[in-house]
Amino acid sequence: MSAPPKTVLTTSPEEEAAIRQVVRIFAADRVAGPQHVAGLVDLFSDPRVSDPIYDLPRPFTHENVARWVAESEALRQKGECVLLVTPDEAGGVAGYSRITVWPDRASAELAGAARADRQNTGRGRQGVANSVGAIFEVLGVRLIGLTAALDNVRSAAAIDGAGFIRMGERESVRPDGSIRRSIYWELTRDQWRALQQT
Repeated sequence: MSAPPKTVLTTSPEEEAAIRQVVRIFAADRVAGPQHVAGLVDLFSDPRVSDPIYDLPRPFTHENVARWVAESEALRQKGECVLLVTPDEAGGVAGYSRITVWPDRASAELAGAARADRQNTGRGRQGVANSVGAIFEVLGVRLIGLTAALDNVRSAAAIDGAGFIRMGERESVRPDGSIRRSIYWELTRDQWRALQQT
């Protein structure tokens, strides 16, 4: 279950409404729908993809993933989530990103993964950087919080490489209610913009 960043920001009603509106229309051509469920099941069924990710809809059945896609779409309509798929050349699902947004706090969380054959290619760090830029500059949030499992070295390197600041650890709650200890990072929009200038 996603949790908002530890740092609490406040927003005006106007800022909150603007964030919600952009979330509803963001990257509409890549939003996951029923047509992507089978591809997502295939993606998640590979433990090299899914094992490090705590908030996926386990077990990876068509029904569970379809429910997760539908729940994500309902949250998108409220301006609180965007579930995106990355297609491959054959029309399959090569990866996914899920952006959870707290418009009343101008904050977001990012989760995602690429198919195993696309891992360890250097795309992860660039993918994180591209996603972070879009979250700050297009969605309009001012803070992003991220987590990774304590042993998820690859994700930790990509997050560190994108300029996020380690803020200790936090307990991440899985959909089944179990707890996973996670490394926790935050980055503000101002910090990100400063990094882009260096």
